[in-house]
Amino acid sequence: MTTAVVRALGALAHRAAHAHPEDPCACPPPAVLADRADGTVVRSGAVVAKAHAPGTDIPGLLARLSLAHDPHLTGILLAPLEPRPAAPSAALDGRPVTLWPLGRPVDPGDPDAAPWEEAATLLAGLHRAPAPPAHALPPMRGPAKAALAVARMRAARPADPVTAPVLEAWRRLPAWARGEAPAPPRRSRFLCHGDLHLGQLVRHPAPDGPWLLIDVDDTGLGDPAWDLARPAAWYAAGILPPEVWLRFLDAYRAAGGPAVRAEGDPWPELDVPARALTVQTAALAFAKSTAEGRTPDEVEQTMIDACARIAALPPELGAAHSS
Repeated sequence: MTTAVVRALGALAHRAAHAHPEDPCACPPPAVLADRADGTVVRSGAVVAKAHAPGTDIPGLLARLSLAHDPHLTGILLAPLEPRPAAPSAALDGRPVTLWPLGRPVDPGDPDAAPWEEAATLLAGLHRAPAPPAHALPPMRGPAKAALAVARMRAARPADPVTAPVLEAWRRLPAWARGEAPAPPRRSRFLCHGDLHLGQLVRHPAPDGPWLLIDVDDTGLGDPAWDLARPAAWYAAGILPPEVWLRFLDAYRAAGGPAVRAEGDPWPELDVPARALTVQTAALAFAKSTAEGRTPDEVEQTMIDACARIAALPPELGAAHSS
């Protein structure tokens, strides 16, 4: 991120936050809310400006922004202030920019108040919503993001034997979960968020409005089990307590979510996506820890160890739910 990008985003957000720019302004300076490879987010007043990743698929982004304005998804997805991104500028390195209303995010310091049931209910509503024709919306980008994470790990630690269990767990996934083929047809026609975690929820209007899903960059058509895969992977690795996982799963089922069967064992549907998210998380752990010159922390190491367990499974067990 450069100072010029932050300044340009802050100016765009500030202008959007003021209907009458000539009025006196007591806004604090713009604040950087996020700065990652997939986007830079800056707040000014009640508006948030996001510079999307370099090389963003503009037609795909437009389709996703249009989806966020769909009346069927009111109360599920936070809609942008405008249905089209702001024109890229030299100050933003040609990156498209979108403007959003400010919401209050999940408080990472209060894990007991995390909205797991609300997240599950929102996902079920998204998955049950009418899906547009396949030509009108790209595939959800969950598998592509997993592949990017593995590529980052390989670039950060080329030929390092310590990454072998992660690569073996990746190799055992079916092609569709590695972003190399379409998902099985019977599982590929649902609206999916594509990158569900608690950072993708905000209360809007802030501070006490209902919870909504944000960030449609990876939204599209695909297997709805992918949206349950991160909490499923955390549960399987021992990071998410069983009672929290069951609260999430029970709320999803109670809301009629189609990703898993209505009762009984959910793992035939969740196994492949959960393994893919385990690999993605472990790969990012290696990439980030290497870039920061440190060893993986406890949580990161837990996901790396989970990959080692997956890689050690007999091949017939690893392939049991691969299609």
